[in-house]
Amino acid sequence: MASKILMAVIFVFDVIAFALAVAAEQRRSTARIQQDTEANYNYCVYDSDISTGYGVGAFLFFMASQVIIMVASRCFCFGKPLKPGGARASAVLLFVTCWVFFIIAEICLLAGSVRNAYHTKYRAIFSEVPPSCQTVRKGVFGAGAAFIFLNCIVSELYILFFTKARDSFHPYGGEVGVGMGTYK
Repeated sequence: MASKILMAVIFVFDVIAFALAVAAEQRRSTARIQQDTEANYNYCVYDSDISTGYGVGAFLFFMASQVIIMVASRCFCFGKPLKPGGARASAVLLFVTCWVFFIIAEICLLAGSVRNAYHTKYRAIFSEVPPSCQTVRKGVFGAGAAFIFLNCIVSELYILFFTKARDSFHPYGGEVGVGMGTYK
C-alpha cells in the first residue's frame, strides 16, 4: 500500500495550489481609463495586483507537489523494477498523464501571473484613441486550477499503482544458470 503520509502531503500541497489558483482567478486585476486633472491625456489605472502573488504561490506549491511525487517514485526510471502487469501499465499511463496535466497547469499559472503583472504604461495624448488597458483574460487561472484538480486525482492514482507494482515484484531467487546433467 502506498504511504499514507506521502499521499496526504501531496494532497495537501495540491489543495493549497488549487485554492491559490482559484483565489487568483477571483482577484484578477481590472483596469479603467482615467483622465488627468488638466484633461491633456488618458491613462490606465489598475486595481490590486494580489492575483500575481496568488498565481506564483499556486505555481510553487504545485511544483513542490510534483517534485515530491517524482522523488518518491524515483521518476519512474530508477529504483527497483516493477512487476509486469496491469498495475505497471496503469502506472505508466498515469505517469505520462500526470506530466501532461502538470505542464499545462504550470503554463496557465505562469502565463496568468506574468500577464497580470504587466500593466500598460503609455498614455493617449489629446483625445487620441484611448489606451488599451490590458489585463489577464478571464479563465486563465481557472484553467490552471482545473488542471491542478485533475492532476491531484491522477497523481494520487499514479502513486497507488506505482507502489502496488513495485511492492509486488519479487525477483527469481533460484539458480540463475542453466541446469546441466551430471558429466560421466
